[in-house]
Amino acid sequence: MASHTTVERAQRLAQLHAQHKPLVLPTVWDVWSARTAVDAGFLALTIGSHPLADSRGAGDQEGQTFEEVLAAVRPIVAAVDVPVSVDLEAGYGQKPADLIAGLIEVGGVGLNVEDTVHSEGGRVRGTQEHASYVAGLRAAADDAGVPVWVNGRTDLFMHARDASAVLDEAIGRLRALVEAGADSVYPVGIQDDDELLAAVTGAVTVPVNSTAHPVKHDLDRFRRLGVGRISYGPLLQWALTDTVKDMLKPWAP
Repeated sequence: MASHTTVERAQRLAQLHAQHKPLVLPTVWDVWSARTAVDAGFLALTIGSHPLADSRGAGDQEGQTFEEVLAAVRPIVAAVDVPVSVDLEAGYGQKPADLIAGLIEVGGVGLNVEDTVHSEGGRVRGTQEHASYVAGLRAAADDAGVPVWVNGRTDLFMHARDASAVLDEAIGRLRALVEAGADSVYPVGIQDDDELLAAVTGAVTVPVNSTAHPVKHDLDRFRRLGVGRISYGPLLQWALTDTVKDMLKPWAP
C-alpha cells in the first residue's frame, strides 16, 4: 500500500504542472545532484536513465536491471522532500503493474516511458502497442491509489533521418498516448526545431515535454512555443562534466 507521503507528492506533481508553464524538472542522478537542485529552488525533480547509468558505471538503454534502478532511485527520493519522477526507459521488460508497483515502493510519483525497446534489439513499439502499455500504467496507478504522472515518450523524431517527415505519424502517436492516459508527452529530438515543437504543442491537449540544455537554451523560447514541461536528459550532467574538466585542467600533471 502506498504511503500517505507518496500520494501527497503525486498530487503535488500534478498541481505543479498546472501552475508552471513550463514546469522545469532538473534531471538528477544521485543524492548530491538532487539536493543541489532542491537547494537551488526547484519544486520537483526527474531522475534520468542516462545520467543515472553514467553515475553507476552502467550503460544507458536498459544497461541496468529494474531492480538495480530501483535500488539506486530509493536513496535519491528519500533525500529530498519534493516529488520525483523517474525515467524508466521502455519498462525493463516489466508488466505495467509491476513497473508501477516498483516505482511507488521506492517513493517515485512520476515516470517516463519510451517506445524504443532496448531489451528487444532497439525495436520501436507500434502506436497502439505503446498506447496499450501506457494504458496499463494508468490502470495500475489507479488501482494502487496513486496518481502517478505518466510522461509518454516517443523516439520517432530521433530515429528519423528527416524529423519533419514523421511529424504526422508522431502526432498520431502522441494523441494515442494522451487517449491512453498519459499526463504529458515527450517527443525526443526536436528541442532545437521551433516549427516542429510548435506543431506538436498545438496538436495535443496535455503538456509537451522538451529536452533542454541548461546553458545553451532559453526558458522564454520554450514558453513561447507552448512547451509545458522541461527536463535536461543527460545535458546537465554533460555540462557539469565540461565545467569540471576546465576547472581541473590547470591542476593536472
